[in-house]
Amino acid sequence: GDTIYAVIRGIGASSDGKGKGITAPNPTGQKLALERAYKNSGLSSQSVELIECHGTSTIVGDKVEVDTLRTFLEQETRKTPVRIGSVKSNIGHLKSAAAAASIIKTALAIYHKTLPPTANYKQPRKDLELGVLKVQTEVEPWNTPNRRAGVSAFGFGGTNFHMCMESVPTTP
Repeated sequence: GDTIYAVIRGIGASSDGKGKGITAPNPTGQKLALERAYKNSGLSSQSVELIECHGTSTIVGDKVEVDTLRTFLEQETRKTPVRIGSVKSNIGHLKSAAAAASIIKTALAIYHKTLPPTANYKQPRKDLELGVLKVQTEVEPWNTPNRRAGVSAFGFGGTNFHMCMESVPTTP
């Protein structure tokens, strides 16, 4: 009798290993987490319409994340942009609980059929090439029958995670 808000289809993880520093992001590790998540889920990255980014608003972190996501998603031609955002724009960084907030936000977006906006976003930095990515700036209905989203969480010391989520199937 519980309400099911979304289904977790797959998770991918990686470690950057020895990198530039304990907080420096590594595109190779982030790409591995993405590849593993979509392989584990059985979903095509082409079916994803929303990605909840780690999005820490750091100069290096956001550039690496956006570049890695764009490159990964542009491997195949897409018909529609992938909406991106980060709950950190609403509530700040929750440190070790940051991914939990991102998962909750994404599950609620899927359940309520709503693409949620990113707070306080004005325009992209000049060094960010968005390509197929589009920052979600306003509330929009999300009426796709199979709503699919990704959630990225990149942690201290080079841990990288990506989760694939989707709406509850209409048939069991």
